[in-house]
Amino acid sequence: MQTVAIDYEKKELITLLVNFLKEIGLTVEFAVEKEPGFLPGIHIRNGGLSIDTEKLLHPGDILHEAGHLATLPYHIRCELDGKLPDTDTHRSAELMTLAWSYAATLHLKIPANVVFHENGYKGGAQNLIDNFEQGRFIGVPMLQYYGLTYDEQNAERLGVQPFPHMVNWVCLK
Repeated sequence: MQTVAIDYEKKELITLLVNFLKEIGLTVEFAVEKEPGFLPGIHIRNGGLSIDTEKLLHPGDILHEAGHLATLPYHIRCELDGKLPDTDTHRSAELMTLAWSYAATLHLKIPANVVFHENGYKGGAQNLIDNFEQGRFIGVPMLQYYGLTYDEQNAERLGVQPFPHMVNWVCLK
């Protein structure tokens, strides 16, 4: 019976995450994937995500991969199919994605360890959670550059809430 409860929670979590991604304007489809992706069960297709729920190991990986898409300028995002741009082109991508994912967990009221799970982040998931919870917000300067969120000083000047509040969830530049 334990497996049924876990599967049900997994389905609920996937539904929550996919609904959020669609609300913010990212495209998501469900499909059986024949080729392995960078993360099991998740592929980049036509500027959005394709999810194979049978192969998906960690639902939080959906949010992380969506963070990569959301933090890319639209003209780059809409052209993606198969993989993300080379990190030489978009060096700050991982740091922005970490911050974006953390903000999304708070927004959705889910535990940070859903995204920052023990099987990811080269063993550093808890360290990432600790840093965010202690106000050490890596990735925020570039999110700010793209108009997605603001640090405390700029948020006060602009009359908005600072990170982890997001002003925009997807890059508009």
